[in-house]
Amino acid sequence: MSSILIQHIAQLVNVREENQLLRGTALANLPVIEDAFVLIEDGIIAQYGHMYELELKVPQLPKYIIDADEQFVLPTWCDSHTHIVFAKTREEEFIDKLNGMSYADIAAKGGGILNSANKLNEASEYDLFNSARKRLEELSKLGTGAIEIKSGYGLTVEGELKMLRVIKKLKEKSNLSIKSTFLGAHTYPVAYKENRAGYIDSIINQMLPVIAAEKLADYIDCFCETGFFSPEEMETICKAGMSYGLKPKLHVNQLNSIGGIESAIKLNALSVDHLETMTDDDIKLLSSSNTIGTLFANGCFLLKNALPTCQAVN
Repeated sequence: MSSILIQHIAQLVNVREENQLLRGTALANLPVIEDAFVLIEDGIIAQYGHMYELELKVPQLPKYIIDADEQFVLPTWCDSHTHIVFAKTREEEFIDKLNGMSYADIAAKGGGILNSANKLNEASEYDLFNSARKRLEELSKLGTGAIEIKSGYGLTVEGELKMLRVIKKLKEKSNLSIKSTFLGAHTYPVAYKENRAGYIDSIINQMLPVIAAEKLADYIDCFCETGFFSPEEMETICKAGMSYGLKPKLHVNQLNSIGGIESAIKLNALSVDHLETMTDDDIKLLSSSNTIGTLFANGCFLLKNALPTCQAVN
């Protein structure tokens, strides 16, 4: 057994006896143990407490002891929404943003997600894996220990499966805890612009069976937004994914409130992400559900949408 003792910790942060979903004022409570120790055995926390409890809780000290020298020890970050598998950046679109074009306007002319999809479908699985692995290593150095990675830049059967296979390989090669999310319903490809039902059929009958057979995803996602997927379409896609054991984690309320929150709760979604535009009813519905709300405040500023959307609307 490999054991490591970290002692003389100034503050051991976020110490909780139970793993539970925090709500309301409970979010303001951050449990801390001052002048603490933590014992790790085979990568698992075996004991922790105040330094005065060390002799009682750890009667036999391990060979490897790290003196924290009055520094802080806290959990790694859990990044629950990422798109780190992509072929190239699209910084050229910042010109459009600086000229006042909205996210929806850029998407309508083939930019945004469609731009990334074109670049990704031209890239090899080998190149996608190597570039994503470098990004993953950078994130780990910044303190991330658990991460969710989405597909969604393929928008074809081949492209989506390629992305998910890259994520599966990252799971195998990385020391981080990685979850994979299938986001084939990120937007409608140009070829299906006038045949939305046809693309949904492709997701359900061509992509999902292979994803399930190869165990390529843990969750299913859908971008529920004006000009993208309606709440009804999201429900159809998610129910198909759920039949294969994929739990919904959803993009909703980024630009508009169109009923995505209500549908997500009906689907018992694990989380709803973005939430830049929230009505009073949306907030009430979410607060009384078991679905986790994930806020994307920085997304507003990146897309220059801060004033019109980063607020509750009446």
